[in-house]
Amino acid sequence: MLSIKHHGAVQGVTGSCHELFVDSGQSVLVDIGLFQGAETSGSGADSNSLEIDFDLSAVQALVITHVHIDHVGRLPYLLAAGFTGPIYCSKPSAALLPLVIEDALKVGVTRNASIIKACLDRLASQLVPLDYKAWANVPLNKKPSNNNTKVQVRLCRAGHILGSVYVIFRVKNTEITSQGKSYHDVVFSGDLGAPHSPLLPAPLSPYRADQLVLESTYGDRNHENRATRRQHLQRSLEHALSDSGTVLIPEFSIGRTQELLYEIEHIIHQNKQKAVSQTRSGIPLNWEDIDIIIDSPLASCFTRVYQSLELYWDAEAKRRVHAGRHPLSFEQVTTIDDHATHLQTVSYLQRQTRPAIVIAASGMCAGGRIVNYLKALLGDARNDVLFVGYQAAGTPGRDILRYHDKPNGYVMFDGERYAINAKVQQISGYSAHAGQRDLLNFIKRMRVKPERVHLVHGDDGAKQTLKKLIEMEHPQCDVVVP
Repeated sequence: MLSIKHHGAVQGVTGSCHELFVDSGQSVLVDIGLFQGAETSGSGADSNSLEIDFDLSAVQALVITHVHIDHVGRLPYLLAAGFTGPIYCSKPSAALLPLVIEDALKVGVTRNASIIKACLDRLASQLVPLDYKAWANVPLNKKPSNNNTKVQVRLCRAGHILGSVYVIFRVKNTEITSQGKSYHDVVFSGDLGAPHSPLLPAPLSPYRADQLVLESTYGDRNHENRATRRQHLQRSLEHALSDSGTVLIPEFSIGRTQELLYEIEHIIHQNKQKAVSQTRSGIPLNWEDIDIIIDSPLASCFTRVYQSLELYWDAEAKRRVHAGRHPLSFEQVTTIDDHATHLQTVSYLQRQTRPAIVIAASGMCAGGRIVNYLKALLGDARNDVLFVGYQAAGTPGRDILRYHDKPNGYVMFDGERYAINAKVQQISGYSAHAGQRDLLNFIKRMRVKPERVHLVHGDDGAKQTLKKLIEMEHPQCDVVVP
């Protein structure tokens, strides 16, 4: 087995960062993510301490599985620490990554345009976009005379967000060949998507893996199927809108926002004339009358990039476009870019009695424009908060989920208490992560099963539950929880 050090996504689901040692003195990094909430690396790095807290002397290259901030957020700090190697990712991720890094720099580091430009120029010089399923050689600079190590990398669709991949490393060195093997395949799952997710083809398992690093976010539960969760979304929205309140959906700018738009467009297309609410004077409002507000400049930007990358959409989404529909930019959608309009919209929704759906970042309510909406609207029982993504420990989103049904429940924002009177719902079926059975099937459908499975990116209960199931189904596997 090859040695793997896990620098993140061990004590929770954020801060993904893993180091594969291809021989005794050379390694490759997989992801360099930001920690969120109370999660840490275990050795000092957390959401407030972003510097790289491990030795980089062996690292030859970085591979990015996808561009969510908990997988790429510490990339500027990696560059600042002196990393000059190639940065591999899929071609769609290469289009999205600079937008993510620019926003991360503006929010967490600086708004100095020259510093941001210097970082993005540096990133562009090291970025190596790859086609799906194509093998690429990873250049190694340290070559001990007794160990002629060779490494290839291959990226395969993971179905999590546009551009997301799982990574296959094919490693050849003297240690492996001395064991009678010609190579050793190590697979990093990244974040696997659920089958039949909107817009994206489902992930297909690799033929083989000698070692597998597997996410376990939902290792202890399964998701609803696509049709059921769309019905659940429609019922939840109809119930929330029936009293002319506002539905707040805290959202991740990349992936989930676009999937929700896609699903809401389909609900409207199928139910245009169906009454969902009414005005103060009793005039019925149909689905096609409901305002859908996207209040996130970053999400709007990503949606435009998603549209430009239609080539990578699944067959269903392409059919809708060819039928003349616009699944990401339909007429009910209003996008808000500038801060002044954002504040006006928050104030208007606080006063109005016309129903609306607001999708705003951040997904865990730990910052971003959703916070202003929550401060203004969380105390009104007419309103609803609808969570469709994972809420990490230590985030306001987790607190809202935990305390909304408690007497005098509240959440803290900027040192102040805000009462939770709005109704709170969660639809786990819209997670962009694979469910328990999907994770088990990822292994089951490999022709050559892994000898060792490393479980990361999950709470302790999810990891331990998944570990037991893998051991039951594949007793030959050594399942480790770092």
